[in-house]
Amino acid sequence: MTQIPSDDPTTRLFLRHTLATLAYRAGKTVRGTPEAFGAFRATSDSPSSVEIVAHMGDLMDWVLRMVQGESKWTSATPLPWKEEIARFFVSLGALDKYLASGTPIRWEPGSVFQGGIADALTHTGQLAMLRRLSGFKMKGESYARADIVVGRVGLDQTPPEPKYEFD
Repeated sequence: MTQIPSDDPTTRLFLRHTLATLAYRAGKTVRGTPEAFGAFRATSDSPSSVEIVAHMGDLMDWVLRMVQGESKWTSATPLPWKEEIARFFVSLGALDKYLASGTPIRWEPGSVFQGGIADALTHTGQLAMLRRLSGFKMKGESYARADIVVGRVGLDQTPPEPKYEFD
């Protein structure tokens, strides 16, 4: 484990931009979905959507502990769908707040990114695929043009401009 100086603005900015990207994309995949989507499974032995979101919340809790200097993993029991979505965004917000504070990052940032953050991005893609499979479709969009802002890590995001969405 390498201590990274807290005055490395490029590293912090990249990590925080990645969290804002995760919030934007994850928000799009869960926003407006019914409780039935939370229970949806691609197969009988695959995780449900709510189990995936619970894991994503666990990942953000783990990453926060990592940047604070501890690498302890915990698994939460999934909450009801809407509550689990809220828990994920609270965990994401706590991580962003820590990074914004300037408090030293006590874990190698590359490992932080390639572990919990990249995993959560992968699970966001799984949720998008499950939406399509479940019949609760969402529109695609040009994410390169999305209004992603460092520090905006809640469920509510700027709606995409219609010209950037496509069917």
